[in-house]
Amino acid sequence: MADDNISSGSSKTGVKKFIFVVGGVMSSVGKGVAAASIGKILQSKGYKVANIKADMYVNIDAGTIRPAEHGEVFVGEDGIEADQDLGNYERFTNQICTHDNYITTGQVYQEVIRRERNLEYEGEDVEVVPDIPNEIIRRIKLCQEKNDSEITIVEFGGTVGEYQLLLFLEAARMMKVKDPDNVFFVMVSYLPTPPLLGEQKSKPTQYAIRTLNSAGISPDFILCRASEPVAENIKNTISIVCSLPKERIISAPDVYSIYDVPVNFEKEHLGETFLKSMGLEPRTKDMKDWMELSEKIKNLKETVKIGIVGKYFNFKSCRDTYISVIESVQHASWFHNRKPEIIWMDSEKYETDKELLKELDDVDGIIIPGGFGKRGTEGMILAAEYARKNKIPYLGLCLGMQIMSIEFARNVCGLDGANSEELDPKTPHPVIHIMDEQKKHMEKRHFGATMRLGAYPCVLKGGTKAAKAYGTSEISERHRHRYEFNNKYREMMEEKGFVISGVYPEKNLVEIAEIKDHPFMIGVQFHPEFKSRPLKPHPLFREFANACIQKAQ
Repeated sequence: MADDNISSGSSKTGVKKFIFVVGGVMSSVGKGVAAASIGKILQSKGYKVANIKADMYVNIDAGTIRPAEHGEVFVGEDGIEADQDLGNYERFTNQICTHDNYITTGQVYQEVIRRERNLEYEGEDVEVVPDIPNEIIRRIKLCQEKNDSEITIVEFGGTVGEYQLLLFLEAARMMKVKDPDNVFFVMVSYLPTPPLLGEQKSKPTQYAIRTLNSAGISPDFILCRASEPVAENIKNTISIVCSLPKERIISAPDVYSIYDVPVNFEKEHLGETFLKSMGLEPRTKDMKDWMELSEKIKNLKETVKIGIVGKYFNFKSCRDTYISVIESVQHASWFHNRKPEIIWMDSEKYETDKELLKELDDVDGIIIPGGFGKRGTEGMILAAEYARKNKIPYLGLCLGMQIMSIEFARNVCGLDGANSEELDPKTPHPVIHIMDEQKKHMEKRHFGATMRLGAYPCVLKGGTKAAKAYGTSEISERHRHRYEFNNKYREMMEEKGFVISGVYPEKNLVEIAEIKDHPFMIGVQFHPEFKSRPLKPHPLFREFANACIQKAQ
């Protein structure tokens, strides 16, 4: 299909720029944070931005990938199950991400094949080039149009030399050829410092630049990731190799917090240089509040200890698996002028030695986050019981709410063997059960994008801790689960002090529960961590952190 058939998009101001962020020869060097930081900086200059993550996976979305393999699955407002980088985009720029902000190879091929089957190519033969790149371009411009963004930032996953990236690079190249004044490229490349040599080496970056050149693309900016600020002689070398002015070679050293990254970039005048290269003038905005936060968190002295009782600790780093939970804990702790100290607590060990539960006394509060499958859940139930009996602040997220419900049913209501149908299909007391529509999906093995996903309304019960935290009677939160609280047990458990403080009114589903006469023991069926922001912590995390601080005192 001809490139000319792709809509060029528009914005109300007439400004329409595209920035592509690509990696060098090493992955996991912070492309996502860099893309989010660029968005934050340009937003602070008064421009409307949108971020897109393009993943090379043939998966349609990230929902079927293990979190220990890929990191957290971030859920957008419309239910898209996406890469964790969308979480950074939202936290940095406050944009609301949907399916338009996430592109995968699987989506692209699926759509091209659908259109071919429906004769939408009008009898023409369908080819990998240009039809696959054209579909990528269509999706990028669709996101720009729907968000009316003046600057659209597209992050490509992976590294520049990967074969599976070629078609995405070709799409970007085609956009550059057609609209050279409005398409720009940023390379994020790591500069290693071998300990025996003690100096930064630019050869991997030079190689990455030449590899990008071989795809017909020249970078307009180089973000130099390194343990320390980039030396001037290295900048000179890269400037010559890239044929770029030295001011476009930006130092990106390791920092105290990811929220320092935009501040560091601005010290090198990244925003001003970007706008100049794009032919734009800055408008009247700044990053004062962000800079104040960056400075504040570096100077916090008092700590609050938060234990995360989970089970995804054995593969990829805990930080990737629980990134939104960690960030939410940080936001809430900083709000109360505390530096969070996160303690990782593997729930499986409690199942073999209950004496280890005493380590919960050493933290100020615990969080049981989301997860799937039976492994480690009996240890989580023991931890929830210990927190309830010993008045330790507790916040349960999705699975953590279900764990709290099971523990209460067993140990307060006397329902021996109470459990979730997910964890024990033969449980005599399915306090947590699967809904009929979900059961049909499972029977047909329809697993991808079939959970209860995205934002749903929730009505809060007045006078509860949840209602006081939110300060309103109705909220909207994002979900990702198949199993729900079983209303058959609701009356019995409420009589014993299990407070239902939030429900989804359309189907009378329990969304929030809390334990009566406990300083703070709340479980939520949704994922509040997806909506927390560094300058505006989520209300539940904020009040949980406050309860933890009160316990410590």
